[in-house]
Amino acid sequence: MHPSESLIETFSENDRYRLLVDAVVDYAIYMLDLNGIIRSWNSGARRIKQYEQSEVLGEHFSLFYTPDDLAAGLPAKALEIAARVGRFEGEGWRLRKDGTQLWASVVIDPIRSSDDTLIGFAKVTRDLTERKAAQEALRHSEQQFSLLVQGVTDYALYMLDRSGIITTWNAGAQRIKGYEPAEVIGRHFSIFFQPEDAQNGIPQRALDTVVAEGRYEGQGWRLRKDGSRFMAHVVIDPIKDEQGVLIGFAKITRDVTESAQAQLALKETREALFQAQKMESLGQLTGGIAHDFNNLLTVILGSLELAKKRLPGESTLFPLLDNAIAGAQRGATLTQRMLAFARRQELDPKPVDVVSLIRDMADLLSRMLGAGIEVDTRFPLILRSVLVDISQLEMALMNLIINSRDAMAGRGKVLISAREDSIPGSALSDDRFICISVVDDGAGMDEATLQRAMEPFFTTKGAGKGTGLGLSMVHGLAAQSGGHFLLKSSIGQGTTAELWLPIAAVDAAAQAADASSCIPGQANSEQCRSLKVLFVDDDPLVLMSTGAMLEDLGHRVVLASEGLEALAALEHSADFDLIITDMAMPDMTGLELAEIIAVRFPDIPIILSSGFAELSSDVTVSLPRLPKPFGQSALASVIAEVVRLV
Repeated sequence: MHPSESLIETFSENDRYRLLVDAVVDYAIYMLDLNGIIRSWNSGARRIKQYEQSEVLGEHFSLFYTPDDLAAGLPAKALEIAARVGRFEGEGWRLRKDGTQLWASVVIDPIRSSDDTLIGFAKVTRDLTERKAAQEALRHSEQQFSLLVQGVTDYALYMLDRSGIITTWNAGAQRIKGYEPAEVIGRHFSIFFQPEDAQNGIPQRALDTVVAEGRYEGQGWRLRKDGSRFMAHVVIDPIKDEQGVLIGFAKITRDVTESAQAQLALKETREALFQAQKMESLGQLTGGIAHDFNNLLTVILGSLELAKKRLPGESTLFPLLDNAIAGAQRGATLTQRMLAFARRQELDPKPVDVVSLIRDMADLLSRMLGAGIEVDTRFPLILRSVLVDISQLEMALMNLIINSRDAMAGRGKVLISAREDSIPGSALSDDRFICISVVDDGAGMDEATLQRAMEPFFTTKGAGKGTGLGLSMVHGLAAQSGGHFLLKSSIGQGTTAELWLPIAAVDAAAQAADASSCIPGQANSEQCRSLKVLFVDDDPLVLMSTGAMLEDLGHRVVLASEGLEALAALEHSADFDLIITDMAMPDMTGLELAEIIAVRFPDIPIILSSGFAELSSDVTVSLPRLPKPFGQSALASVIAEVVRLV
């Protein structure tokens, strides 16, 4: 047996209890008499309260209470409850010897004699100051966090239980979604989703993603209480307990409608800029290609016409030549469309009576549409003339009619109308225009097709059934004429094409004049007399072909391949009756040549020949034009007009 064990056995039972109590240092254990006077004091009481035994024995235990508790009579009440109920238990602030406070957990039990007479009280006190501080810190942190969450108004912050039921609701959620807390707490968060999204299981899939991947983030349309939609950016995180068990979800929602709209507007602006740049690049490319083709077609048309004239009257080659000429003319039409799209077409705008023009084209349009399509027209009694190139307008109307025919698959109704109005939603809305409208009841176009409809070479027709330049040509004509082209359509609602053209300052009837011309190859009048012509062009094929056409018309021709060569010919002999010069030439343009000639040889008339509108905006000289490609008839007509005016 250990010596200390034999020593303990020598103590009485009371001594052993006293040793046990005195050994406890984490609890203050002491006795009170019936009046609350301290009768014992253990080492734990000395450590916690800081009083020595000699300082407290015989003192009332109220010594440890705060003034407020003393004023409330708490010491006496504690003893009374212990005596009456058999136990008093509570927590509160107590005082140490140095005046500092501690948070004490107090238990007071009554002490009774063998005959159940109350003889005193046993008081056990534990210092829980650190735990109290930790609890207060936690409570303060939770309070601050709650204030933070509730103070956030730009984000909806709320919790869901494991099944998606809403358990909390902050001020931001109330502001964004429009619900009061009482209206949503206890309801499933799917109430914020559009019905089709809720039916497709999107809410549950979001929670499943959180469980599987630890997080969900997405964006989509959500509903407010009033039924309005907003674009929401959503983040959902899991909430787990200390053991890592999922107990719910934290959901953060932000209204990003304005941001999404701004991004969409920026995207549309960028796409519009890209489209404009693409169209500009295509326009430059198209204009250049069309210019070169015009030169080639001028050679082809002129040569074919001369070849046809020089064949015997019954030649079997006539059908082949006619077919080749028709093909060249179709090529010329294609280049005209390309140049119209590029806004580089050489236009000859004159006052045009739209109503008379469309009525004159009625038979042609009816044949183009076919028997299964009904054509209706609607015009006011009085309609002012438009300022436009009449041949280009005719081509534009035919393009619109052909598109309507194809959209209706051979059966339907087309309405052609015209009115004077202002262009809606345009910078030109204060000006008056003539709107020529072609409306069909065909299949219509979806938004994506409508957006691309005026792009060059874009077509929904089958291979070989369209060049994709029709609408772009109409758009180019409108822009180059100072007007506007609008296209409206939707699936199943048909298509409306509106060509807005400027009103002519002078009416078409006032401009009507008899412009006589001579018949090619005949010199039967002053206008058709033989002329000495200086023809200038840098393309040798055009030079040779046009020279041959001029000679066939009975004129004497001198050819020059550049501006300096032409000036040299004029210096050698200035008895020319007419000068025809190409516009686009290296080193010296036709316009520069014309300006020099106007100074040195002012009496010689000049004709500018061009495949497209190359003249700069500061040109003040008005010269007759000979658009490429041209045949012998067009060449003879412009010469006759110039001779008539001289």
